[in-house]
Amino acid sequence: MKLEDMSKKELDGFYAKVNGQYEAYKDMALSLNMARGKPGSEQLKLSMPMLDSFNSAHASVMGDTYFNYGEPDGIPAAKELFAPMLGVDPDNVIVFGNSSLNIMYDTVSRCYNFGVQPDMTPWKDCPKVKWLCPVPGYDRHFEITKLFGFEMINIPMSESGPDMDMIEKLVANDDSIKGIWCVPMYSNPTGITYSDETVRRMAALKPAAPDFRIFWDNAYCIHHLTDEPDKLLNLYDELVKNGNEDMAYMFASTSKVTFPGGGVAIMAASPNNLKYIKSLMSVQTIGYDKLNMIRHVLFFGNYDNILAHMQKHRSILEPRFNIVTDTLERELAPLGIGSWVKPRGGYFVSFNAPKGCAKRIVELCKKAGVTLTDAGATFPYGLDPDDSNIRIAPTFPSVDELQKAMDIFVCAVKLASAESLERLAEAV
Repeated sequence: MKLEDMSKKELDGFYAKVNGQYEAYKDMALSLNMARGKPGSEQLKLSMPMLDSFNSAHASVMGDTYFNYGEPDGIPAAKELFAPMLGVDPDNVIVFGNSSLNIMYDTVSRCYNFGVQPDMTPWKDCPKVKWLCPVPGYDRHFEITKLFGFEMINIPMSESGPDMDMIEKLVANDDSIKGIWCVPMYSNPTGITYSDETVRRMAALKPAAPDFRIFWDNAYCIHHLTDEPDKLLNLYDELVKNGNEDMAYMFASTSKVTFPGGGVAIMAASPNNLKYIKSLMSVQTIGYDKLNMIRHVLFFGNYDNILAHMQKHRSILEPRFNIVTDTLERELAPLGIGSWVKPRGGYFVSFNAPKGCAKRIVELCKKAGVTLTDAGATFPYGLDPDDSNIRIAPTFPSVDELQKAMDIFVCAVKLASAESLERLAEAV
């Protein structure tokens, strides 16, 4: 029976039963974490042989190239290896350090301090800067634009991507809108992949601001969980077709492929954008970690081997995602509580609780020893207008820990939902 169809007596009995289960969970004094998308220990072990891929024997053959200054935009072999991740030519790539988030921060900072191009006004000198934020979205993106003082505008997400009607209208009529965050494949946290139509319309935008930029964070472009993975239309190709190749910066990394603390991050952009970025980089750095770049090149060899490596990740992650969605389906679907989509890739499951319940669910989970991302984190300023969305990260716990965490999670959802219905009944 659905929760909303229960009588007052039935709802009271349901609440008493679930509350007893919840108190038993609290007595276990657990400490489980589903807050961040951290690779688990099994995943990290997959890349441990990379640490042995480059040693002094290699160095004696290779000479001083990788030990000295030079090639500040990354070694050619690394560009060749990682360019297919973003569907561009190696000449369109810069290879950085271990963090794509750091690249995105630096890119915003450059635009803010120096302008998108030498002849364009730095964003710090603009009367106002606004930014489009598809929601629910990635909290760390929002923290960057919040730090720089940009006004963030919520853009609703659907199963095909952000609301393009809204985006087209906004950017065409407001030259203070300077950018948009996008996680186009297996989006964080919803798990959806932008449709071909969405990508085409994004590439064909006609913004009033000549310095409007799409920040295309393709973090999960090779993180598939099925035999028939989603396919994302190539944004750069579509930009070129529309004469808009300068309108986007594209990002990816191996943070969840090899090591979060020791991966390689890449950025792709048009020749015009790269020329200006490199001119500013020449003051910022003499070069990033070329030894780490060559380790990745020697470990993988070619892009096909990267994809094969990702199948090993899938074998570890797919059972975890199944635990999350199977538990939600078994425990909550019959009660008609909440909504979710089983993702075909990526790192998260997005759960939409009954309106007004997300903060209470997170609070209940915390008291029972389960840490979740804060309710509201998937919206700018931490303000979810419906207090509904919760991001579940299944990757870090062991299988047994994850099942315990999900049992507590659904128990908390049941409790919070029952409490909400009781409040509504009392208000009538």
